[in-house]
Amino acid sequence: MTDQGTLEFDNARTEAEKLREELHHHAYSYYVEARPEISDTEYDQLFRRLLELEKAHPGLRSPDSPTQRVGAKPQNKFETVGHTAPMLSLDSTQDADELRRFDDKIRKALGEGHEPTYLIEPKLDGASIELVYEDGVLTRAVTRGNGREGEEVTDNIRTIPSVPLRLRTQDRAAPELLAVRGEVIMYISDFRVFNARWVEAGGEPYASPRNSAAGSVRQLDSHVTASRELDLLVYDILAIEGSGFKSDADVIGAIQQWGFKVPDRIQSVGTVEDILEYHAEFAADREDLDYEIDGVVIKLDDLSARLAIGVTSHHPRWALAFKFEPRQEVTRIDKIEVNVGRTGVITPVALLDPVLVGGVTVSRASLHNREELRRKDLREGDTVRVQRAGDVIPQVVEVIAHEKDRARPFEMPTECPACGAPVYEEGPRIKCPNRFGCSAQLQGRIVHLGSRSALNIEGLGEETAALLVSEGLV
Repeated sequence: MTDQGTLEFDNARTEAEKLREELHHHAYSYYVEARPEISDTEYDQLFRRLLELEKAHPGLRSPDSPTQRVGAKPQNKFETVGHTAPMLSLDSTQDADELRRFDDKIRKALGEGHEPTYLIEPKLDGASIELVYEDGVLTRAVTRGNGREGEEVTDNIRTIPSVPLRLRTQDRAAPELLAVRGEVIMYISDFRVFNARWVEAGGEPYASPRNSAAGSVRQLDSHVTASRELDLLVYDILAIEGSGFKSDADVIGAIQQWGFKVPDRIQSVGTVEDILEYHAEFAADREDLDYEIDGVVIKLDDLSARLAIGVTSHHPRWALAFKFEPRQEVTRIDKIEVNVGRTGVITPVALLDPVLVGGVTVSRASLHNREELRRKDLREGDTVRVQRAGDVIPQVVEVIAHEKDRARPFEMPTECPACGAPVYEEGPRIKCPNRFGCSAQLQGRIVHLGSRSALNIEGLGEETAALLVSEGLV
């Protein structure tokens, strides 16, 4: 290898290692903690860049690369069990040209004279679950986890009224073994009522119906799950003893016959133009729906053709998620301040004039770090475009206007605003080193301890933690 080639490989290796680290972190935040920090679009961009590097330099591939597996390790609060069959992710895009390329690949794989038929359905934004039935009786329910194994939550799933505890057999006999995949959701109207009551009772508000559904499924006490308004929509068979199905349409029909609810408006289409029309109709209707969707799913209908086309370790090659653009609104940055987190990271935060984004009032948004602040050139008084990343996390997209006498650029502090300790740099971030003497870090650790991703202690939120710290009780 030439010196230039060695340098190129070394640079690629450094970038790939950084991407793996970022992707592992965000996969854990999304799949395990159910608290995504970046949008699906941003995650996909990082993932695709890593794929490009590994394709250009095969020596960079490693068994622990996010491209070689599906997700992240589940938490150990429930028994961890393997899935009957892998619960893969979906390749995704927001680009119509990529959709056309997907269609071209399918047509090429099918060969001349064979026109594809696609089944298209809404991409539900809830908590993915596997349900296993033996001799027609529900025996196991498992969260998606890392796609290979997840947490057994059977008692919780039994409490959802729409889940059949025994398969209906009036129109179709029950197989000896059946594993189906579905999505647990909370309807938007139910979520608003639940969240208002939850906050009134002293709980930290859930960010979205998806987070609420995921949190409800993972309750250690199934009585808590039973008190939540949840629904389950099933859209796939993961495993079955003796099927005889020829198409995905046959699968959906059987799922309905066995007593499961399926997503609304599943359609059979044949061209990209049909898909684009369906996507546009759903995008237009999105605000009127009582459930969250973030796009549509396109799947080749012919099951034997699916087997021939195959899957990767990450996604099936015969399916694609065609995502919607994030909801965006315009507002003003009233003030920029900093927040000290439980690990000492000092993060700039924009305080915004409240604005309704996708049915949720947004009044603050993380600006991540000083490099992000400089790159977007965000200042107090600026008029900005905001969105909810992944339809959950408030995010400032860009400045669209600013006053003539514009405010000076925001300067990150040289001392911790909570304890006064000199800060230090760690990559693009600045941190407070006073791990045990900083009140803000202590308060953050208490809040985390009581959060749904840790001990799940009701009422142990920001206000209670602040009181405990200020009174010297911890």
